[in-house]
Order: sequence, then structure tokens, then C-alpha cells
Amino acid sequence: MKIEIWSDVMCPFCYIGKRNFEMALADFPDKDKIEVEWKSFQLDPTVPEVATESQEDYLVKRKGMSREQVKGMLANVTEMARQAGLEYHLDKSVMVNSQKAHQLIQFAKTKGLGDEVEEVLFRAFFTDGKNVADLETLKELGKEAGLDEKELESAFTDDQFKYKMNQDIQEARSIGVTGVPFFVFDRKYGVSGAQPSEAFLDTLRKSFTEWRKENPEIKLEMSEGQSCRTDGTCD
Repeated sequence: MKIEIWSDVMCPFCYIGKRNFEMALADFPDKDKIEVEWKSFQLDPTVPEVATESQEDYLVKRKGMSREQVKGMLANVTEMARQAGLEYHLDKSVMVNSQKAHQLIQFAKTKGLGDEVEEVLFRAFFTDGKNVADLETLKELGKEAGLDEKELESAFTDDQFKYKMNQDIQEARSIGVTGVPFFVFDRKYGVSGAQPSEAFLDTLRKSFTEWRKENPEIKLEMSEGQSCRTDGTCD
């Protein structure tokens, strides 16, 4: 059964949601039957590629909140992250455009490493204060996640990965996604936001039960005789 997750690497609730979802998946007995696909979403594509302001300044200007209100909001988010087992240093976050990070994610998905790259990008932005628009930084993060150094350049030079990013964003709009994280279970159930792990687990159980009815497990009664196997042995 497929679960699609729309997220932006600059969304603090997306990293928290990822952790809570992972805790739910760890408690799910049929986790080996679950396929997870990460989807791109840009909360603010107008952010420049070169940092011009802190996250606090950015939120004061964008949300129209007072500085004290923003400080309180960031403190609350940091505490939520701590409860999920994450360490946020939001004062170090480098506010830059996330497009190149999404191109890296799209490339990683073609290598079966989408989840690993999501993880290193989240940690880089929220914990380590790294610049996720810097190509050299992104290449290092890609290597850390297991991607081949010689192939990494294509993530930023091959237009297909930018195209795939935009496809994900367009798809999100078509199904009514206006904020992230957004989890879609088997194209039937949507879960919005960084829900507690119990909420994810409930939706996992419900959606998987329905999926299993439509996709029954094939169990055969076996009668064995002489045969040849794929390793070349015959008996």
C-alpha cells in the first residue's frame, strides 16, 4: 500500500510529522507492505537563494506578528520537536529557497533513497543550520545519504528533476493540499499536519484493512516434487 507525503524541507512541522509517522509505522505489524513516497511542496517559492534575513525576521514580516509572538511560536515548535526526539536550533536556520533541495530529493527518489535524503535535509536545516540552497552543501548531504558522488551533479543540471518537483506541487494543488505536511494513504485518506503517532497508526490500520480486502494475499497449498531453482541447482 502506498503512502504519499507532501512536505517542504523548511517546514518545521514536516520533520516532526516525519518522526511521528515513523513511530506509527514502527508499531504497524504489516510495515513491510507499506511503500512511502515523498512529494515536493514549496511553502514560499519567493524566498531568495541567498539568505537575507533570519527565520525570526522572515516570520515577523510574513506573518505580521510581533517579534515576541514569533519568539513564543518558535519556542513552542522547538518543544514539539524535542518531544518527537528532535533537536531544533531555529536561530541558526538559513532562510533560502528550497528548490534545489527538492531537485535533490527528486533525484534521490530515482535511486530509492528519497527517505534518506529527506532526513539529512531536515537535519541540516533545523538542527545544523546549513544552507540547503548551496550546491556543495547539497552534494555533501547527498553523499551522506548514500548517493553516488559522480551522479549527484545531474540533480541540479538535468531539467527532469525540476519538472518532477513542479509536477508534485501541481498534483498537490489538484487534490486540495494547501499546507504541509500532508499524508495521503492509498489515495483514500488524507492526514494534514504533524499529528500524534497514534493518529497515524489509526489511519494506517483503517486504510490497510481496506487495501488488503482489495489486494488479498495469495497463499498456496504446496505440493513439492523435483525441480530446478534459480541458483542453477536441480534435484
